[in-house]
Amino acid sequence: MTNAPAITAEIVAQHGLSPEEYERVLASMGREPNLTELGIFSVMWSEHCSYKSSRIHLKKLPTEAPWVICGPGENAGVIDIGDGQAAIFKMESHNHPSYIEPYQGAATGVGGILRDVFTMGARPVANLNALRFGRPDHPKMRHLIAGVVHGIGGYGNCVGVPTVGGEVNFHPSYDGNILVNAMTVGIADQDKIFYSAASGIGNSIVYVGSKTGRDGIHGATMASAEFDEKSDEKRPTVQVGDPFTEKLLIEACLELMASDAIVAIQDMGAAGLTSSSVEMASKGGVGIELDMNAVPQRETGMTPYEMMLSESQERMLMVLKPGREDFAEAIFRKWELDFAVIGTVTDTGRMVLNWNGETVADIPLGPLADEAPLYDRPTATKDEYKAWAGVKPLGDIPESTDFAADLLKLMASPDIASRRWIWEQYDHMVGADTVQRPGGDAAVVRVHGTQKGLAMSTDCTPRYCYADPYEGGKQAVAECYRNLSAVGATPLAITNCLNFASPQRPEIMAQLTGCLEGMGDACRALDFPIVSGNVSLYNESKATGGGNAILPTPAIGGVGLLADWSTSATIAFKAEGEDVFILGHSYRHLGQSLWLREIAGLEGRDAGAPPPVDLATERANGTLVRSLIADGVLTAAHDCSDGGAAVAIAEMALAGGIGADIEAVAEAGAPTPLLFGEDQGRYIVTTAQGDILAARAAAADISVIRIGRVGGDALRFDLQATATTAIIPLADLRRAHEGFFPALMGADAALA
Repeated sequence: MTNAPAITAEIVAQHGLSPEEYERVLASMGREPNLTELGIFSVMWSEHCSYKSSRIHLKKLPTEAPWVICGPGENAGVIDIGDGQAAIFKMESHNHPSYIEPYQGAATGVGGILRDVFTMGARPVANLNALRFGRPDHPKMRHLIAGVVHGIGGYGNCVGVPTVGGEVNFHPSYDGNILVNAMTVGIADQDKIFYSAASGIGNSIVYVGSKTGRDGIHGATMASAEFDEKSDEKRPTVQVGDPFTEKLLIEACLELMASDAIVAIQDMGAAGLTSSSVEMASKGGVGIELDMNAVPQRETGMTPYEMMLSESQERMLMVLKPGREDFAEAIFRKWELDFAVIGTVTDTGRMVLNWNGETVADIPLGPLADEAPLYDRPTATKDEYKAWAGVKPLGDIPESTDFAADLLKLMASPDIASRRWIWEQYDHMVGADTVQRPGGDAAVVRVHGTQKGLAMSTDCTPRYCYADPYEGGKQAVAECYRNLSAVGATPLAITNCLNFASPQRPEIMAQLTGCLEGMGDACRALDFPIVSGNVSLYNESKATGGGNAILPTPAIGGVGLLADWSTSATIAFKAEGEDVFILGHSYRHLGQSLWLREIAGLEGRDAGAPPPVDLATERANGTLVRSLIADGVLTAAHDCSDGGAAVAIAEMALAGGIGADIEAVAEAGAPTPLLFGEDQGRYIVTTAQGDILAARAAAADISVIRIGRVGGDALRFDLQATATTAIIPLADLRRAHEGFFPALMGADAALA
């Protein structure tokens, strides 16, 4: 290319390639690349696009089941939900952009995951998210929280897809590197699912959507590097979203998909035009030739380098059948979107770019995609990791000295306090199919025009994953399975978003491999395969005040199916006089609990081992709960997780506006580990048919203990083992639970 700079070691390093990787580029090309070619290698070989440090381990995960139509490898996973319909879903990260520019980072994260789903032919029906912030009193955190929440709401609300659920955690490890993971679920007809493999030599390659600008250039490379004091200078790599254009793009694509014109389709996400064209051609085993002058541009003087690496939003690439170009163009013009034929499918196996009558790039596709670097990084052994993590046995288990005060403090704590300030900024009812709104165990969305319902939840407990990556990985999957079961849905499949620090550190690789091993075992035991996902590495910061490495955070997004959405259970206490039961055996495990952290001041290395996960018990308990809900035996159900049984009971009381008398805990011994311990596999349930519940549980050999009765305007805990009674009025409980976010956000609370 005329006037192109010479490739120096400094330029190679600026593109995130190691000297060894650059030698591989030279070997692949048989010559020195020009700047455009180097930029293409840079983004395609980034962690964000190539998964070069995780691919070898991801292959070990279970991805198949009779109901799985398409597993990992496409834009999103696809599962059979009966009646010729499919659910299509995926979760992805937008962590680094959201730290640099929280509103646009979060907004474009939502836009990107929406495109992953509707590019496969699905109409998006629900958005969820999984958010991790640093210390609430960190100087930047209020700004980051406000920007991220407003970005998610601003984009999702405008595009007309309900945001129905999610999770939020706080920890100092996220001070310098917050996490913003976005999930979308869509519904499609099984005979109208679209894939990305290009085919048909001579077929037109078509660009649709918005024009290309200079926003987001090197976004994929930036997402594959850790932060430092100069991270704010990376603002130009953050994309700018337009949800109204995205809405038009959804409708135009779905209209075209109703015809027979499309051969293949791919959204332009990370690495933009580069990744979309490379992936389409490599999956189809073909070549691709693009005319860069034909690419719609919104800025003057753009170079092929900028056009190929731009991550401007709301853009798609597709291959059309011969002669269907005019038909497709008419649809996109009707929706006031750009449409341009920018290339053709070839038989060369190469990517060729032409600009101003000159060939400016000519690269073999194999090295860009399937032959990208693959690393088996040094990994600490389990014993080495234990020594590094330094988690000590818990020792003598402390006991609560003021149960009522402890429960109030837990309900007001950052990880348990009401998220109402957040979810009231999201339109969770648009589309009129939301059955269960945010605030419960799982969201439920009706499959439009049917009685079926899709349940969905996002889950992960990072403090468990740090203390024991294997058990933490198991628990993330098991909790998602529990949350879906608690509303009555049969868990079908999961997507994941694997957020970790630098893979070049053996202890971080031990976290990644340990969590994946636990997730894999849990998925196999629970028949809960992984059908899509995303890996986000280098989530750490050297910036002033940063927490360096984040806690290992393998976020899980699960989807389940209800044959009849109207039978779904909620967490709210329903009526005075109903009995309260705890279903599932309690091992009184306080290790890594929020009670230890918030009340006893013990966390991390000082908080012991996390609660073990018995997968056979999880499966049996979940199966029983689902059958009891389907048969109308249970009036409410809630899984026990953060804060243990006491917090679960308090959340049920607040949801229903009814108190309860909790007793019969004497035989279990000290009340603190029973009520605040975070033993897995447990549910709090209510029923007016206690005899039936007891008989069904006994037949299944599952522990179920009556612990109280619904009623009154307070929670009354008869702590017989300590000969004390704790009474907490619901009004006090609600003030504690609802106060955290409005107090933290101050004036921003008025935006809710």
